[in-house]
Amino acid sequence: MRLLVVEDDRDLNRQLATALEDAGYAVDKAFDGEEGHFLGDTEPYDGVILDMGLPRMDGIRVLEKWRREGRTMPVLILTARDRWSEKVQGFDAGADDYVTKPFHMEEVLARLRALLRRAAGHATSEISCGPVLLDTRSSRVVVDGSAVRLTSHEYRLLAYLMHHQGRVVSRTELVEHLYDQDFDRDSNTIEVFVGRLRKKLGVEIIQTVRGLGYIAAPPEAPAKRG
Repeated sequence: MRLLVVEDDRDLNRQLATALEDAGYAVDKAFDGEEGHFLGDTEPYDGVILDMGLPRMDGIRVLEKWRREGRTMPVLILTARDRWSEKVQGFDAGADDYVTKPFHMEEVLARLRALLRRAAGHATSEISCGPVLLDTRSSRVVVDGSAVRLTSHEYRLLAYLMHHQGRVVSRTELVEHLYDQDFDRDSNTIEVFVGRLRKKLGVEIIQTVRGLGYIAAPPEAPAKRG
């Protein structure tokens, strides 16, 4: 999953980005409202952490503009503890959840996981596809009860496909959602990661749809295009 952090406090922005990267996400950073709005309007993020008190354009305006422009990604807003009215404004502008400052990083991660899985139609932190179980809380993958060790990029690829299982995902979409802006994006590496995943998992849940991309589905499930 690819996330955007919009926070003008550079230390806090760095702390959030580091925690998210350690949890297996690709992360882009913005330090003011105008930059944040531009990135959110032009890049396909799976979720956003948005501070309300931003320079150049406040978080409410950023969020309102995104929603008017049809951007539907989940947004977790950061608010000051004593600004209850800010929380109400945030929800009215289109926020999906909020965390008050100061916060525990684990709460931010948990709320983000919940937003991402709900956006993909999953009710719990455990997502299954045939014999493969992915625990988004612990970033753990199990096949038939046995843990499988994956690299961060292999995990990101599997997690994205499993969050969107039953749907064909193009190589372009995978590249856009697996890598941050600074990564040298080469779609050929997707084929390499898919090959490694198939060997490590030992089960055929990742299928190639010729000319279109890949789909994660139990062996007996038919592919749904689109």
